[in-house]
Amino acid sequence: MGLRNAIPGRAMLRDANSCELKTINKVRSMASTQAAVAAGSYTGQGFGTPAYRSFVLYTLTLVYTLNFIDRVLIGVVAQPIIEEFRLQDWQFGLLSGFGFALMYTLMGIPIARLSERYNRVRIIAASVILWSAMTALCGVAGGFLALLVFRIGVGIGEAGCTPPANSLIADYFPPRSRARALAVYSMGITIGGVLANAFGGPVAEMFSWREAFLVLGIPGVVIGIAVLFIIKEPPRGYADPPGTPEVERLGFRETVAELTRKPTFWTNTLAAALVAFVGYGLINFQAAFFQRVHGMSVAEVAMEVAVPLGLAASFGAFAAGYLTERLSTRFPNAVAWIPGLGLLAAVPMYVLGLSADSVGVALGLMIIGAILHYSYLGAQYTICQGVASTRARATAVALFLFIVNLIGYGLGPLWVGLLSDMRMEALLQDSPHAAELSLQACKGAASALVDSLGEIKAGDCLAASAEGLRQSLSSTILVLALAGGGYLWICRGLQRDLVSRLH
Repeated sequence: MGLRNAIPGRAMLRDANSCELKTINKVRSMASTQAAVAAGSYTGQGFGTPAYRSFVLYTLTLVYTLNFIDRVLIGVVAQPIIEEFRLQDWQFGLLSGFGFALMYTLMGIPIARLSERYNRVRIIAASVILWSAMTALCGVAGGFLALLVFRIGVGIGEAGCTPPANSLIADYFPPRSRARALAVYSMGITIGGVLANAFGGPVAEMFSWREAFLVLGIPGVVIGIAVLFIIKEPPRGYADPPGTPEVERLGFRETVAELTRKPTFWTNTLAAALVAFVGYGLINFQAAFFQRVHGMSVAEVAMEVAVPLGLAASFGAFAAGYLTERLSTRFPNAVAWIPGLGLLAAVPMYVLGLSADSVGVALGLMIIGAILHYSYLGAQYTICQGVASTRARATAVALFLFIVNLIGYGLGPLWVGLLSDMRMEALLQDSPHAAELSLQACKGAASALVDSLGEIKAGDCLAASAEGLRQSLSSTILVLALAGGGYLWICRGLQRDLVSRLH
């Protein structure tokens, strides 16, 4: 027996037969999988190897991070833009919010419909290239209108990111893993905010706000091209469990009709819209707040305030996704009540932080608020996908985003800006120099105001501008309590409306 095993030819033959058998089994497995997909069956397994699924998830998260870098950057350099173009706060709210959100929301649904029919990877790649190029062009804008046009272009490009990406993730990951996967993907929101501040703030401080747009916009074009070659298009519905109802591709009206029977979808959408209303209003005026109230520079706010807050928000999103996955087996509605309680608890933290006189105290309280606030990120997409059938997911996400972004991104910054201007004007009217000061007269850099109005009157202008924005943000934060109540309300009918269980 030992002699036979020692003969090289026999060993090689045995190894060759073993290798051939493994190859045959692998081919049979692939053929079986392809046949199952061709027959319209669901596997209940993730697409590709675990390592490749993780690679795709992190790549999509990188794309989403770029999405938010280019979206958030305008808030990082808000005050320099306001000063250079002598904008009122409502005008900046229009520029940073509604101007972007209008086309972003209008294009979202048509692009999602294309995602139901055509290659989703190609749609994402083309979108990244478009919005990155438009971001770079913002750096050469000669005035308010030109900057508004380029921001609209950014909105059109970014509309092609999330609906197809959500649809891809649903086919790469089975329902039991989607809460964590979507929480990781959603971290692109907060990571994008961190990187926009970490790079945009110092670049704007060293050069100007224009170079910040150029430096952060151009790399996205390269990454968009790379996406075409590194992400595979999976079969639709691949990761859904066997027995999931097979649904033909739905038209838009049919999709809306299906969702009309799911109250959970609409409650989730309204609650997420209210959170976005607060979140986008806060993030677009956050840098301006710390510069006006605490006298910090662009780079100081970016590195000492915005980066820690962004990291805290990322931690909150990830921790909530992790807790949801761990608790859902025992508490099926954890995906709803975790963000509900988090949002309610965030309100007092934010209000106290905004009213604090010390930067350290303000930052500490707002970090806690951010962790609690962003516990909703993964949940909003998990619930949205969970109640939509396979062939309607991308359109359901697009409809969800249409409402969330129109209310949240479109109106949130505009509301904060309008309320800030109203409060500033009221404070100016109460000042000793009310007859000589107006909202427009008080717009501009501090040095310019001193030259035109004198030191005392310029001080009145700057104090009213700071306090008006503080009061505006503090009032807007209270809306988070309504959103938290909405997520708690979802628990009543979530299990009834789900297409496939989340645990």
